Amino acid sequence: MRVVATNIPDVKIIEPEIFGDTRGFFMESWREDWFNQNVCERHFVQDNHSKSYRGTLRGLHYQTENTQGKLARVVIGEVFDVAVDMRKTSATFGQWVGVLLSAENQRQLWVPEGFAHGFYVTTETAECLYRCTDYYNPQAEHSVRWDDPELAIKWPLLNGEMPSLSVKDKNAQWFKNAVTF
Repeated sequence: MRVVATNIPDVKIIEPEIFGDTRGFFMESWREDWFNQNVCERHFVQDNHSKSYRGTLRGLHYQTENTQGKLARVVIGEVFDVAVDMRKTSATFGQWVGVLLSAENQRQLWVPEGFAHGFYVTTETAECLYRCTDYYNPQAEHSVRWDDPELAIKWPLLNGEMPSLSVKDKNAQWFKNAVTF
């Protein structure tokens, strides 16, 4: 595996080594000792799997208690995956990283604790897996608007159409009013 830096030093792209031939491929998608040595020391406690359809945008979500670091990857389709720094004392507060994750490129995105996370589906369907460093706590969950002009995230919206959003995401906070760390 290889670590690729992003414009936010704490957010990392992980590219696995893929061994393929006419039968298919093999790759190591997770190895605790490697992650702890090459990315940061973390212990993961929960794996999540979501399926979404083209044009769906999930996020931007984060928890202020049971804060979750997330290691995200896509096993079917493609998404534009985004991490936003919500740490008020950080030099990169309010900045974001966006990366295409797909079943084809096999990339993973490390989204540390203190970041809002979301993704937009660019293919007919996408299935995402994300490993979390703490348990889901709906009472401490917050959402920031996907289209906040202060963040100015460059989502690759298909035909410029409004994404499909959950009620929670339609009612998300503007960044300036959001709870921060």
